[in-house]
Amino acid sequence: MQDKTFELLEKMYSEINKRFDSMYTEINKRFDSTYTEMNERFDSIDKRFDSIDKRFDSVQEDIKQILETKADKTDIVRLENVHGGKIDSLLDGYKQVYEKTHEHDKRFDDIDYKVDNLSLKITSHDTKLEVIEGGKKK
Repeated sequence: MQDKTFELLEKMYSEINKRFDSMYTEINKRFDSTYTEMNERFDSIDKRFDSIDKRFDSVQEDIKQILETKADKTDIVRLENVHGGKIDSLLDGYKQVYEKTHEHDKRFDDIDYKVDNLSLKITSHDTKLEVIEGGKKK
């Protein structure tokens, strides 16, 4: 009778290990996929920042040229008309990038929470398996 119980426990242990292996594999695939996707998105955000930096440099050069010459009221009005919309656009771009980054941070927090929960469950299962293994050695 003990041999059958031992064989049953071995079979259960083997099946549980196979399931854990498949879970680890699936989790790693999903995490790698998510990590790759996030890196691509952050690269895209970096490109946007580079574009915004170039725009700021352009605006800065224009302002520098204007400041080097004496400005009158018409120059100031022209400057506001020409660059006012650009500055608003740049600020909107920064706002969009910030919101997207904040959204990605929330997603990473969710993934971390899920991974932590999974780690706790795996630890719990490992403990239970150790108890089962300890029982079958006796």
